[in-house]
Amino acid sequence: MNTEIFSGKAEAYAKARPGYPQAAMNYICSPAQPGSVFADIGAGTGKFTLLLAMSGEQVFAVEPNADMRTQLAVTLQSFPNAKIVDGTAENTTLPDHSVDVITCAQALHWFDPYEFRAECRRIGKQGGLIIAVYNNTPGGSSIAHSKLSTDVFFKNPTVQEFSNPIYYTRKHWLTYMTSHSHDPLPTDSGYTAHIAEMNAVFDRESKDGLLLREVVTKVYSEVLA
Repeated sequence: MNTEIFSGKAEAYAKARPGYPQAAMNYICSPAQPGSVFADIGAGTGKFTLLLAMSGEQVFAVEPNADMRTQLAVTLQSFPNAKIVDGTAENTTLPDHSVDVITCAQALHWFDPYEFRAECRRIGKQGGLIIAVYNNTPGGSSIAHSKLSTDVFFKNPTVQEFSNPIYYTRKHWLTYMTSHSHDPLPTDSGYTAHIAEMNAVFDRESKDGLLLREVVTKVYSEVLA
């Protein structure tokens, strides 16, 4: 099940996944009026949710995976305006028409697009926004995932891109490359070979001890209808 696919990877995800540039967050939060309610769906370990919470607005962080929610609680422990909710994209458990801005970061491709759209209509206020965010790494799988999911889910989105370059040390790179759903866990038979391959990538592509990935943060937004 998609809700369990990141079990055992929450710590690596929290430590090594790219964050989001301030310019993108300013763009995302700027349409919201004071007192707006955000719902971050598939919040994971809170990489994106934390930045929403820092705005001071009320945030519901919806996450179905228990391992991820444990890390999410650590991330959001200093933000009483953020409430963690055990729910899925298709069944958030949030009240009807209670949310002004619905967000999902690095997550839309895991959702059933039609059931999620129906749930957004149920929890979203009239005229509210739905926003999907992807950190796209050149050559990475998220480019295909983001295009496939956004093409299906959105009808006529506004799309903005923000530069988000990430520099990895070897340790950071290896942690990052164990954080994806398809990466083997240390207990898996292919783990040693995977780490050897990722070390070879670092040796080949790094410069002065750092490996650069020119990540682009892509933001899709649309008025809920």
